[in-house]
Parts: sequence; C-alpha cells; structure tokens
Amino acid sequence: MTSTDQQPVIDFLRAENALGAGPVQVNTTHVSKIFLSGERALKMKRAVKFPFLDFQTLEARHQACVQEVEINRRTAPSIYKGVVAVTKTPDGGYELGGAGTPVEWLVDMVRFDEDTLFDRLAGVERGLRRPRIEALADTIAEFHAAAEIRATSGGHAGIRMIAENNARSFEILPPDSFEKNKASSVAAETLKRIDNVAAVLDDRRDAGRVRICHGDLHLRNICLIDDKPTLFDAIEFSSDFSDIDVMYDLAFLLMDLDFHGLRRLSAFLLNRYLDVGDERADVFQVLPIFLSMRAQIRAHVGAAIARAQEKPEDQERELATARRYLELAEQYLQRKPPRLVAVGGLSGSGKSRLAREIASHLGQAPGARVVRTDVVRKRLNGIHPNESLGAHGYTSEMTEKTYQDFFGQARSALAAGQCVVLDAVFAKAEQRAQADTLAIECGVPYQGLWVDAPEHVRVHRVETRERNVSDVTTDVARQQSEYELGPITWAKIDSSGKKNATIDQALKVLKV
Repeated sequence: MTSTDQQPVIDFLRAENALGAGPVQVNTTHVSKIFLSGERALKMKRAVKFPFLDFQTLEARHQACVQEVEINRRTAPSIYKGVVAVTKTPDGGYELGGAGTPVEWLVDMVRFDEDTLFDRLAGVERGLRRPRIEALADTIAEFHAAAEIRATSGGHAGIRMIAENNARSFEILPPDSFEKNKASSVAAETLKRIDNVAAVLDDRRDAGRVRICHGDLHLRNICLIDDKPTLFDAIEFSSDFSDIDVMYDLAFLLMDLDFHGLRRLSAFLLNRYLDVGDERADVFQVLPIFLSMRAQIRAHVGAAIARAQEKPEDQERELATARRYLELAEQYLQRKPPRLVAVGGLSGSGKSRLAREIASHLGQAPGARVVRTDVVRKRLNGIHPNESLGAHGYTSEMTEKTYQDFFGQARSALAAGQCVVLDAVFAKAEQRAQADTLAIECGVPYQGLWVDAPEHVRVHRVETRERNVSDVTTDVARQQSEYELGPITWAKIDSSGKKNATIDQALKVLKV
C-alpha cells in the first residue's frame, strides 16, 4: 500500500465494531475522514494536496495528528485523547495501536453530541440566543488573551500572503466556477485594501495582536461541553494560517454567522468580544478586509469541493453555495460611511436592548459598535460586565470618568470608519449635548433616540432581568421617574409594547 492509498485502512475502520462500539458512521471533509462509533471518534488525515497543505506522505499526516492534539488541548482538553496508529498484523490485516508497522495515524477523540455543534444550533429555533453568544464571545476573548504572542508573524506581510493564496486558489479553478472576473476583481481589491492599511496591520502585530490562534474558527468547529462553548479542530498544518491577528481569527466566525442569516448575532458577538477583550478601535480599519478574506476562503474551497462531486446536482449545490460566499466577500469590501446614534432612556425603558438590536442595521458588517456606559464603568473598575459593582463605582467622580471614556471610545470608532451607537441613560441635558457635539466634531450624521415607557413597565423589566450588565435596582428605577430631564429634542420611541414594534419605530426614524 502506497502512502496515498488509504482505502484499505478506510475499509478496516468502517467495519462493524472496528472502534469497539458497534456500527461506524463516517464523515468526510476536504482534508479528513472522521469515523464515529459509540463515544469514540477517530480522525484520519486524507492523503491530499492543496495550495495550503500537503498530506501525501505518512510522515506529514503523523506530524499533523500530533500537532492537532497539542494545539486543541488548549481549548478542548476533554475531547482530544491523543494519537493512535493503525498497524499491520502478522496475517496482513490491521489493528488499532498494535505492535506492527504503522500504516496510518489517527487523532483519537471523545465523541460529543453533534446536536450541540453551533452550526446545528444556528438552524434550530432559539438554539443560539444572546446569552449563549455572549458566553462564546467571553470564551474566545479569554482564549485570545492567553494565546502565545507571535511577534514575527502576521502583520501586513502575513495577511497579504493569505490573500495572495486566495487569489491563486481562485486562478486554478475552472473558469465557469464564478461570474466572469468577479473572483479576480475581489482578490485584487483585497490586496489593494491590505496595502492601504499596511501600517495598521504591522502596528497591531507589534502591539501583540498576532498570536497562535484557532485559525479555523467557524460554527462547525464549536460545540457545547457541559453547556459551555468549546472550540475544537484548530488549524494544525500551517502556522501561516494559525499565527494570525486575533481579529482575523474572530472574523471567520463573524462571517459564518452572517452567512447563515444571523448578522444580528454576529453584531452581538463582536460587541461582546470588544467589551470584554483587549482591543483597539483600529479593528474597524481591518475588519472588512478580514471578513472578505474569510468569505473568499469559503468560496474557493467550496468551488473545489464542487469540482470533486460526481453527481451534477451535487456540483450545482456546492457551486451555488460557493458563489454566495463570493457575493458576501464582495459586499464586505463596499464602504459605508460612519454615523452616530445615541440611545437614551430611564432604566427599564429598553434602551440597551434597542441599542444592540439596531446595531446590525448600521455601518460596516456585522454592525455598529455599541458603547454602553454600564460596560465602560465596570471596565474602568477592572471587573467583568456580568459582575456587580459596589457603591464606589457610582460616585460622581467615577460617573465623570465613565462618560469621558464612553465618548472617547465612540470618537475612536468613528475615526476608524465605523458607525457607533451610544447607550446611556442620558438623563442630563449636558450629557445629551455632549453626544450632539461629538457628532459635529467628527463630521458624521447624527440621530438621538429617547426610549420611553411607563414606570410600572420599567420597574417590572428591572425586576425580571437576567444576565444583565446593569446594576440598577427597582428602587433606583422608581427614583428615576423624579429626574428633571429638561427638554428632550431626540426622537421619542415608545417602548411599552412588544420588542419588534419598538425596533421598527427606531429603524423607521433612522431610515434603515
């Protein structure tokens, strides 16, 4: 058997009880075959060669298996058991982990419930809700914070190399894979945009934003273990694709949610990640490029998969999907000018809910940066948004610092070209005036929204809140009814009804 003739091993692993737990299910990707039985999963690297990897030798596949286990134990230690060999028996047969000569190497894994894969949850009603997305953002931010820095990778040269690889991958496809010149046009525009932000990319690298990341962070590579989002199946075959800017890592997941029609959740994910992670406003200068590159990868890989299909209907299905990815890649490169929206209202009015819901309708994908005073205040005090802050965090001095940082973050995001939604009570006329002034200083369109609901509605909402960043109590919500608000010139949004009715009012005012 040559190193590329894997069929005998595949037949062995497919056999009844080969894994010791009954019938075997086989899943195939463009680089692997996964054999599932009972609580066990064995992954075999396929003897394939692409512009970005070469698994044609047994040695290369063995090394990839070893690296996969090492890399993925960072985020999923309970899944990755180790590496096991398929060995020859004296009678010419095969066995797992025997004393004979290894003829193939496998990643030995604990099988998890595939219904908890995030791509499946994305297709289930209420399978992916805001709390789960926020938990995922927290998980990714923690992973990136702990990941080893790669000061000599990434930057302009690293990102350009990936974009050039995308261009080459498009070039080797049949000419009828995509609309004429579309792939080459998108690839060329991407390279141009990368060169335009070369200094930003290098500065992010020098600031420690290039790390040993996941590299393949999309919905199908995330599952729930003990009800916690768990990242698995990270890139092991090339440091060029794993030693990357953390935002390029996150961009794959943001794009994947968007592709699945979940831009709203993609906006939630991005904003939560920025709320809890160590990031800067320059993400908005590079994120459109990163999103497009991720969609381009899906496009050319999908077209390659389509070419390998035997049935015409399968080819057309895969090609249609690949073409949708390329359309999305093109859309990400279309510039949208920044604007500022301020959302105010007393506690329990629904202002924060409205602020996050309108974000996905504004600005560059996946949506506007939502800057919330409750989050800013807690970051200034060094605590997570979900933690409660004591009275020391609500002094007049701390409130002044909070608003300074609040408007500072908004100014930076606007300067980087992204829309911003300000989320605060804005009970004082001078605070509302600051938002007006910020828009004038930044030279961007501006709209203020005042969200209003009767006291009993507001108090009930505060009483029934779960997993909310705000520390406001029902007593505080009642006291706010006595505030001297002064003249409110912002558009009034009645939030006493259903959520969708409130959102519709706001979108009508914003004309989006």
